[in-house]
Amino acid sequence: MFSYQKLLEENKIWATEQVERDPEYFSRLVDIQQPEFMWIGCSDSRVPANELTGSQPGEIFVHRNVANMVVHTDLNMLSVLQYAVEVLKVKHIIVCGHYGCGGVRAAMTQTSLGLINKWLRNIKDVYRIHRDEVDAIEDETKKSNRLVELNVREQVMNLAKTSIVQSAWKKENRPDLHGWVYDLHDGIINPVFEILAGDHIDPLYEYDNL
Repeated sequence: MFSYQKLLEENKIWATEQVERDPEYFSRLVDIQQPEFMWIGCSDSRVPANELTGSQPGEIFVHRNVANMVVHTDLNMLSVLQYAVEVLKVKHIIVCGHYGCGGVRAAMTQTSLGLINKWLRNIKDVYRIHRDEVDAIEDETKKSNRLVELNVREQVMNLAKTSIVQSAWKKENRPDLHGWVYDLHDGIINPVFEILAGDHIDPLYEYDNL
């Protein structure tokens, strides 16, 4: 059996087990989704949102990319964000990074990696802003892990800068924004930053005509 065929077989087993435990499991999900949470996470295969949080399908609306970035020119991310906020009416948006992130570590080097250079440059910008703090850390692992935390913080700030989020804040006092970091060593999520709906950010980024 090829490896991909095993995935299909496991899917059939999973689907059968769900119905055995709860005959209405799929019928509840088929017509509507009403998640309370949006999750912006890393593409790393070791960091699946549902598994980490013990949540079920339908509870978290998920977008993933390399190093859990919120980039203002990324139409994919912005489209997911707009749908989550304006259609699904999520109450919380979580940016979840993870310690030991390969994208963050790569952004700390001067190695050219081809096309992904353009994406990693956004993390390099975070490094540049916080260079004094990060470079003051001697241990390389602790240094990269601190940049992971700072990167999550900046991505939460990037969410707050969007007209999508600010409009929902003004009209409906939601969503709250959360920055978390997952530790691969023990499976625990560490909250590192938070912006509640309606909190003020730098006035330079606040829209007054929404």
